[in-house]
Amino acid sequence: MANHKSAQTRIRRNDRRAVINNNRRSRIRTFIKKVEAALLEGNAKEAQEALRVAQPEIQRGVAKGIMHKNTGARKLSRLSARVKAIK
Repeated sequence: MANHKSAQTRIRRNDRRAVINNNRRSRIRTFIKKVEAALLEGNAKEAQEALRVAQPEIQRGVAKGIMHKNTGARKLSRLSARVKAIK
């Protein structure tokens, strides 16, 4: 257990932030799965729409520090390439 008041406060804050970050990460994964599901179905229009919705979510995750900048760019790039290939 932390001995300093600031350390105790930081522990509480970290716990609250962890919940928020996990929710955001889960939300991003859900949007990515929607794109991948549309790709597996072979539905180009639905995949393109899902990617359009997923893109700002991934970028928001990068801005909030949920994922690294290059990770977000890589995921967007690979999804975009797959959507483009299915057309």
